[in-house]
Amino acid sequence: MLISRRALLGGAAGLTALGMLPRAAFGQEDVVNVLSHRVHQGVAEGPAGSITAEWAAANNARLEWLTYDTGPLQERLFREASLGSTEIDLAYMLNTWANPTALNLFEPLNAHMERDPIEDFEDFFPGMVEAVSSGGELWGIPMRHATAGLHYNEELFEERGLSGPPETMEQLLDYARQLTYTRDDGTPVVGFVIPNNYSNIVHMARAWNGDFINGAYEVTAAEPPMVKAITALRALFEDGAFPREFPALLQEEASTWIQGGRAAMVITNMSRNAQFNDPERSQFPGRIKTTSVPISEELAGEFEVAPVGTESWSYVIPRNATDKQRSWSLIKHMSSRASTRTAALNGNGPARASLYADPEYIATLPYAAEEARALAVARVPMPAFDGAPRAADLIREAYEGAVLGFVEPEAAMEDLAAQLRPLLPR
Repeated sequence: MLISRRALLGGAAGLTALGMLPRAAFGQEDVVNVLSHRVHQGVAEGPAGSITAEWAAANNARLEWLTYDTGPLQERLFREASLGSTEIDLAYMLNTWANPTALNLFEPLNAHMERDPIEDFEDFFPGMVEAVSSGGELWGIPMRHATAGLHYNEELFEERGLSGPPETMEQLLDYARQLTYTRDDGTPVVGFVIPNNYSNIVHMARAWNGDFINGAYEVTAAEPPMVKAITALRALFEDGAFPREFPALLQEEASTWIQGGRAAMVITNMSRNAQFNDPERSQFPGRIKTTSVPISEELAGEFEVAPVGTESWSYVIPRNATDKQRSWSLIKHMSSRASTRTAALNGNGPARASLYADPEYIATLPYAAEEARALAVARVPMPAFDGAPRAADLIREAYEGAVLGFVEPEAAMEDLAAQLRPLLPR
């Protein structure tokens, strides 16, 4: 039986004890050390098959998975990559770690692609490839993503006489007002919510193709697209269609509002669909639908759907690894069409577009068609750079102040832009 993506996304990572890494002994199999999250091992070796077994057999090798939670994984990866040499052969990197300075600790991949190219590389979604490209060089091979979408409560829509999903952002805003009401059982409903995190604000702003900081490391927070998004949220808040307690609504709190019928719509990762419809956690199992975030009317001729944010994991090779050609050979095998398909059937969010035309994969994912549309235009919410954590804090402060009415949206974004510029790479 196939594992659900939600079960894998929610899996806790195991910690591997620190110490000497295993290597081949007594002429036995060669050990290949892979540094990852437990979820990565799960989708590589799940019930649909292994994406490493064939390569391991052909190369007389055994993979040793060193699994960590996300924070400890980042720490271990950069510690190993900073040494004179490392026994880590292959690692998984999150796009938010891939700032230009950090990438220099890893093997540039253009030469490997020219010598021994990955099958049909054009099949990879462009936004994920861009996230691990810098200075004209490719530094990682995308393997997994989490991409934003719109989730809406079909039952609440029906109670208000609406047929979803909204087709434009303007219609979404109108629906949010109509969906702010009190149900017959006394439950107050707010029309729209987003978890209070900079990336979710960007997902909303992408309806106007807005960014706080674009991929060229230019501050665009004070430009019209972002100002329009913040102004729209301020108006919803004033009309009572956006939660009064939005500053305290982080991901899990916002999820609870959707599951309990306190909010009718939310923008967050599409992979939350399974959680929102979990019969043990949701009052509306099967009724929370997932679709792409609609584009604004003014950009309808340029985009079919909003170019929301996507976060991705990629395979990387530490620059100080001992056998980079062997590492590349494994990455090439794990990135093939066949391996990507097997991993997807094990519950992975695939980085290849062709999987979204595969009937067996589509059958596992009720929102597959909408996710494919989003991925065709999606890009990271913000490029990676050393000052990104501070930037995220400043964005949240400015957003909260503007929506709460302490400062006008345009002024808030102008002040934010001035604070963000000194943080960017020079």
